[in-house]
Order: sequence, then structure tokens, then C-alpha cells
Amino acid sequence: MNALTSRHFLLGFAKAATIGLGLLIASHSFAQTFPNKPIRLVVPFAPGGSTDIIARAVADSLGRQLGQPVIVENKAGGGGSVGALEVMRAPKDGYTIGMATVSTTAANPAINPRIGYDPITDFTAISNIAATPNIIAVNPSFPAKDFKTFMEVLKANPGKYSYSSSGTGGIGHLQTELFKSLTGVFIVHIPYRGAGPALADTVGGQVSMIFDNLPSSLPFIKDGKLVPIVIAAPKRLAQLPNVPTFSEVGLAPVNRMAYYGLLGPAGIPKDVVDKYNAALQKVVADPAVKKRIEDTGSIINVNGSEAFAKEIKAEYTVYKEVVAKQKLQLD
Repeated sequence: MNALTSRHFLLGFAKAATIGLGLLIASHSFAQTFPNKPIRLVVPFAPGGSTDIIARAVADSLGRQLGQPVIVENKAGGGGSVGALEVMRAPKDGYTIGMATVSTTAANPAINPRIGYDPITDFTAISNIAATPNIIAVNPSFPAKDFKTFMEVLKANPGKYSYSSSGTGGIGHLQTELFKSLTGVFIVHIPYRGAGPALADTVGGQVSMIFDNLPSSLPFIKDGKLVPIVIAAPKRLAQLPNVPTFSEVGLAPVNRMAYYGLLGPAGIPKDVVDKYNAALQKVVADPAVKKRIEDTGSIINVNGSEAFAKEIKAEYTVYKEVVAKQKLQLD
């Protein structure tokens, strides 16, 4: 290397190092000042469903911890994909985040090859917030009030009864299909734009049953407007001590809880993700927030970015297998 070449090399190296240092300082400076404006929390389903309930349970307290308002926006449609796409396309600065659910990050992508995003690579997993039981509940007019009779009625009447879900490709849809594949029963699927409308028609008797997340169904169960049949949870719940788990009735693969966490577009700075996690730990330590979440039957599980990313990947794998086995496709 001659003197001129060596000089050019050293100048180029110094320039690259300066740029790299500048980017590092800028990133650090951004993280130090984050947030300096309100944050959007996108809920990919209609108001009234479990995702909305958990989001609103933490939003105010999260805003207080971060020093800026966290504004909840409902963006329903496409089994949660409309809201998920909005988060994916947002700037990578952490000011637009979304609620991550099994529907949006596992079930829907598993059934819809044209969904427009990859749940593993197109998002930054921030953290889970809560693990939530799922439940099969029926309208009081359904001719069964316990699991044994429920199965007898379904097996004797294939195709007579219908179930509602928050949308094609949502967790309620694919978890019911998993249940159907293991039991051999046939129930007609009626998809809705969110759990709120699906619940309304199940309570109203237009649909026979729903496989729903517990937080949105529990008030109707307590009021006698829905009858609980079987639940996906580690053990029987104190709120519903007479309702068996799927494991108890020999259907362990269906005994899968939902998750409700936070994610953002891919590429959010790690320091910003860390700020969210530190704030979330304080949020769920607030007795009022803790009570509000646990009153829904949910289990608090703020597990951090890495663990939540692994959780998403595992559920996505499960539901891809369900779609293949049941030969499911979009209507």
C-alpha cells in the first residue's frame, strides 16, 4: 500500500467511524428523550373485546409511567390484520405500537398467505402483558349446560349449530377448528368483525356458541346470558369452579391460553423497547391495574422482548399445523 492509498484508506476509515459514532449518539439521544409526544396504541379489533379490555386496562398507567399520553385506537377488520398492518407500516420510532394477540401474530397469518406481513420478521416484540383463558360458552337456549351433554348434542346434530368468532383466521376460529379436528364434530363457522359483535349475536341467540377469550365473555356468563362449557386454562378458575379445563376432558392440545402483549414495527431501537418494558413492570405492579387485569381471569405475564418473540413463534407454528390438518382457507 503506497502513501496515497494508505492516506485514502485512513480517511475513509475515520469517516466511517465518525458516521457510526454519530448514529450511536443519535440513537442514544433519541432513546433518552423518548417519548416527547403522545403514543398511539392500536387495538386491531372492535371495542368491547378482550384485546380492547386489556389495552385500556394498561394504557393510562403506561402513559403516566412514560410521561406522555397513550391513546388507544381501534382499527378492526380482517381478523386483526388491518390494525397489524397499520403498526407494521408505522415509523420505527416507537410512537405507534399495537396489541399483539394470537389472532394477529399466529392464527391469522397461518391461514392467510396474502395477509401482507410476516409475524416473525415484520415486528418488534416488546412484551407480553397477560395470558388469558379461552372458553366455549353457549347461548342459554342451547340444549346443554355441561361438557358431556354438549358433546352428545353436537355429535347427534352435525351442522345444525353454529359458532361465532372475531373473524376468519382469528384465535376463536382456529381454536374451534382444532377442537373440531380432535372431536370429529361439525359446527358451522360464522365470522364477525371483532369479538364484540360476535358476542352480541351469541348472547342474542343468532349464533349458538362462541369460543372466546374469557375477559369479554365473563360478564355475560356472570349475568346468566351465556353458559360456560369448557375452558382453556392451567386449572379451574376461582370465578368458574364448576367449569372443567380442556385437559380434564381429554383435549389437552386445545388447552391453550391467549396472549395480549405489545409490539411495534420491526427496527424499533432496543433502548426504546427497554423503556417500554421497564414501564410495563411498574404498570402491572399498580394494585388497581393488577386487579383490573386479574378480575378478567387473566394471568399477568410481562416477560420481555426475547421471551415474547419466542412465544409468538411457537403459537404461529401450532396454528400452521391446524390449518394444514383441517385444510382451512379464507372464505
